[in-house]
Amino acid sequence: MPERRTVALVTLGCARNEVDSEELAGRLAADGWELVEEAADADVAVVNTCGFVEAAKKDSVDALLEANDLKDHGRTQAVVAVGCMAERYGKELAEALPEADGVLGFDDYADISGRLQTILSGGNIEAHAPRDRRKLLPISPAERQDAGVALPGHAQDAPQDTAPEDLPEGLAPASGPRAPLRRRLGSSPVASVKLASGCDRRCSFCAIPSFRGSFISRRPSDVLGETRWLAEQGVKEIMLVSENNTSYGKDLGDIRLLETLLPELAAVDGIERIRVSYLQPAEMRPGLIDVLTGTDKVAPYFDLSFQHSAPGVLRAMRRFGDTDRFLGLLEQIRTKAPEAGARSNFIVGFPGETESDLAELERFITEARLDAVGVFGYSDEDGTEAATYDNKVDPEVVAERLAKVSWLAEELTSQRAEERVGETVRVLVDRIDEEDGVVGRAAHQAPETDGVTILTNGRDLAPGRMVEAKVVASEGVDLVAEVLSVDDTACTEEAGR
Repeated sequence: MPERRTVALVTLGCARNEVDSEELAGRLAADGWELVEEAADADVAVVNTCGFVEAAKKDSVDALLEANDLKDHGRTQAVVAVGCMAERYGKELAEALPEADGVLGFDDYADISGRLQTILSGGNIEAHAPRDRRKLLPISPAERQDAGVALPGHAQDAPQDTAPEDLPEGLAPASGPRAPLRRRLGSSPVASVKLASGCDRRCSFCAIPSFRGSFISRRPSDVLGETRWLAEQGVKEIMLVSENNTSYGKDLGDIRLLETLLPELAAVDGIERIRVSYLQPAEMRPGLIDVLTGTDKVAPYFDLSFQHSAPGVLRAMRRFGDTDRFLGLLEQIRTKAPEAGARSNFIVGFPGETESDLAELERFITEARLDAVGVFGYSDEDGTEAATYDNKVDPEVVAERLAKVSWLAEELTSQRAEERVGETVRVLVDRIDEEDGVVGRAAHQAPETDGVTILTNGRDLAPGRMVEAKVVASEGVDLVAEVLSVDDTACTEEAGR
């Protein structure tokens, strides 16, 4: 009998990292590793790090140190860093954090089992050497599909000779030979699916393209196959993620491919809701708005990356638009679907930002009626163009502006939630909470970021049920609603399988 090997995956950061962790879990399970939930119960703790902003990097380091502490009084024998921070800093991270027994990059994912076995056996794996991943793919998007570059969440090199019946329970190739091995790490009724990886935009504040690479789409058949597999695992809501979903298909010869794919995904048996995240305002087109607002089971949800609205700041960010154009885009959306959800993130204190620029941003946020707003204070990021700018805003001023705009955003999103009182919403039950009771999300509420809907009379509902409910109150960005009816379609489909 082979020796028992246990591994735990600790995931930080965004939904894209969650997909990558489930790919790693799939690869490890396929090679005989036993997946456990708690790092203290694992021989190896794999920390999937985030490398986006300073706070996220600090959280990643703290998680690695916490896992390392387990080696003194638990089962854990090794701690390994993977993910964006490991990819971005590699050897530098390994030298600064000797507590990590391994620092692996994206190129190591295909042989993650072998790498972990070597580390667990006391061997040494040379720390990942960072490189600009934008240079690994051809400049022409049309030439990227067969470039052979490691793409976490795509797993185009998945085993091709493994029949589904030969795999452990709960593990399967998502759509034939090109699909990833994926293993779910939780039982939530919502799961993310990677639509693409990387980004061709060159925002002056963002380092992501340097370590995630240039933009490359997944093939529609892979996305569809993985969605079908997730539906078989009990998933009811799919969230499509990437660095820029509005560019999907440009390297496959059809920039409007998303408009074709969404209705096909919505038709997958068992799926009750499709949600699209990470939309670029400058790339929004009428046909995409039509599909997002007019397709059954596709949430009229617009996660728009505005970042600012003052023209001068946007140009310094290497972005496009202004307050009035952005308000016009939101008006187009709400003309099609008045109940549509809209959220965005903003950076305050960007180099050169003036008081009048800040006032322009406040005007936009005030008039935009967004459901959720994230506000961040600017800080230099290694390797970005903005880090070289001279006209930096004093850190104390950045902090003051951050507090001011955050307060405004909180007030306005609370008001927007109040406007929804009286609406009828479709709510997917996420969990049963001891304190709050039955907790779900309406179409305008994405997981983790946009608030929740508390169902006051849904005691008998289980996670994964879809209900129609009337909003009777709001608490901040959260809604309180009464169940009007329960969608039994999903139960009927489940019984028929």
